[in-house]
Formats: sequence, structure tokens, C-alpha cells
Amino acid sequence: MKHNREFEIAWQGLKPGPHTYEYEINNRFMQDREAMDGFNDWDAKITLVFDKHENFFMCHFDVDGHVTVQCDRCGDDFKLRLWDEFDLIIKLTSEEDENIEDEDDVVFIARSETVIDISNWLYEFLMLSIPIQHIHPDNTDGTSGCNPEALDLLDKLSEPIEPEGNPMWKGLDALKQNNGPKKGRK
Repeated sequence: MKHNREFEIAWQGLKPGPHTYEYEINNRFMQDREAMDGFNDWDAKITLVFDKHENFFMCHFDVDGHVTVQCDRCGDDFKLRLWDEFDLIIKLTSEEDENIEDEDDVVFIARSETVIDISNWLYEFLMLSIPIQHIHPDNTDGTSGCNPEALDLLDKLSEPIEPEGNPMWKGLDALKQNNGPKKGRK
């Protein structure tokens, strides 16, 4: 991964209070992280509100944009809308507290660090904003946005096929009907 100062925040020089940063994410950013499998034409904007306090920082990430993906239903490419919000707390620790493990929404950094590189969090939050299932959104009239020819083919393939009965088990149905559970037996 290449080092890029664009995604570093020099927090020691900042005044207490909220500071807003905007990041434009494109294919170049994602190629550096080798996340291009199945995702193309990244066009996203992440707005970070970095609220500096004395011993910690409150970070609010707002993701907005699009990425081109392949539809899981019909196989055609489409632009998937990205939008999500994530919160992260960065706590400052002394050098002795170096063995503290990070939690889900809390990250610990040493006070001796002068900058915070947020590029990995930007990548993680972008990937988390992509839904697991990629399906065309419906059209304005309520019909499916998927390729109609692919949907017709799927309908034909999903019609139930009547299984041919095995002649060896033909008499089993008759036995089931004749020897069902009998009431009144003890």
C-alpha cells in the first residue's frame, strides 16, 4: 500500500472542537488496496467530522456515492448507490498503556503520535456500506430494474419439474395409506 499524506490528520495543531474533512474516493484509492474484484467505477465522497477533545476524538464518517457492480439476479452491471454513517472514537493513551486492545468502535493511539492516518478506516467504511446482495433497484413504475430477458429465462428454469417415480417405490404409497397410525391402540 502506498503512503499518502492526503489521508493524514495532524491532530496536535488542531483547536478543540469539530473539524470537517472531505475525501473523494475513486478507482485509484481502491486499487491501492486491491479491492477491485467485482467493483468498478468508484465515485464516492466521505465527509469526516473530527471532533477534538482533550483525551479523545469523536469521528463521524458520512459515506455517499456510487460503485458499479454486477447484479446477482440478472448478471448485468449497474451503479449501486452507497450511503451510510459510521462513528469512531479515538482515545489517547500514554506509552505504558501500549498493550490496550482496540474495540469495535474505539481505537487507542499513543499521545506521542502526531498524525492519524485514516485511509484504512475510509476503506473499511466504504466496503461496509456495500450491501451483501447486489440487485438492480426497481424502476419508478415498480417493475424490476433487471434485464427482462434474464428474468424470463430464470422463470423458465425455476418451473418445477415433475420427478419421474422410481417403480421400486411404487407400492410404498399404498402401504403408507393402509397402515397409517391407528387410533385407540394401547
